[in-house]
Amino acid sequence: MKKIISFIGARPQFIKEALLGRRVRERKAWEHVLVHSGQHYDLRMSDIFFQELGIPQPAYHLGVGSGSHAAMTAQTMLALESVLVQEKPDALLVYGDTNTTLAGALVACKMDIPVIHVEAGIRMLPENMPEEINRRIVDRVSSVLCCCSEVARQNITREGISRGVFVTGDIMYDIFLQMRPLFPADDMLKNLAVRRSGYVVVTMHRNYNVDCKERLEAVLAGLEAIAQSGLEVLFPVHPRTRKRMQEFALEHVAPHVRCLDPLGYLELMALVENASFVITDSGGLQKESYYAGKRAIVIMPDSGWRELVDTGWNTLCAPDAQELQKAVAGLDLTVRPPADVYGSGNAADAIIEAVAATLSI
Repeated sequence: MKKIISFIGARPQFIKEALLGRRVRERKAWEHVLVHSGQHYDLRMSDIFFQELGIPQPAYHLGVGSGSHAAMTAQTMLALESVLVQEKPDALLVYGDTNTTLAGALVACKMDIPVIHVEAGIRMLPENMPEEINRRIVDRVSSVLCCCSEVARQNITREGISRGVFVTGDIMYDIFLQMRPLFPADDMLKNLAVRRSGYVVVTMHRNYNVDCKERLEAVLAGLEAIAQSGLEVLFPVHPRTRKRMQEFALEHVAPHVRCLDPLGYLELMALVENASFVITDSGGLQKESYYAGKRAIVIMPDSGWRELVDTGWNTLCAPDAQELQKAVAGLDLTVRPPADVYGSGNAADAIIEAVAATLSI
């Protein structure tokens, strides 16, 4: 049996790995070896996903932790190289656009190990954003490119990449459908003392927003205005964002915004599904909001999920207090979401078949 190492390190990757790894084991498609870089080391941002989603404990935990982009990528590459030498896999599978993804792809391709990129072909501005740099490089060195949508495939084609490209749908939709019955909606609403559609869920962690004091302060001011308008604002605060709020002395800017600890997948999805709408800069949550039938205001100059913006479902918004208030005021919450943008919920099987066809596994 062939061996593939699945290399993960951040929240969206834990979720995708949960379903894809399970389907690989169910189908006995290949020997699936899980390696965790340690990029997200906080208990609430990492271990909770293994508990909630039933992911087996990793065969290796590299313990990289946080640091600058260069330091994190370099440390991850060094640590992973020894694992690849020991395990001698037939391929390395990476997800998304994190430093873990980039480090894994670079090490594997230099060792002549085929790279499988799940969620390939995503493109967004600005091009110098770390995630955009990562995804473009990883697509260039990958042998199997699994795209969530036809738009992603077209992005790759325009760059001259055509071999090993597949439109598989979005594995996040698979996991959303399977886990939906477990969302603890009643418990979450009761514990937070909020009513259905009476609140907005906010997440924010991109360096574009949180590493700039002016942008972060402006968004917080906009959230405060929304909270004072009578709509509860629930803000599970990413560790990176909380750190910046403390460094910039901005914790006083939004006293009526309810800052929460980071939430597990089931808890967050329970809140999203019962929210009025979502405000986020997270790529994953933009789609999860769509799956939950909730519109999202995206605090970024562009979105990798242009399908949702082009259809008018999601709205791009500048990190500005007045612009955020205008975007909220302009939301029509009565329209229905566009159908089947990211497949029909069988992306895991489509990815397995794409890998098998390309790498003769």
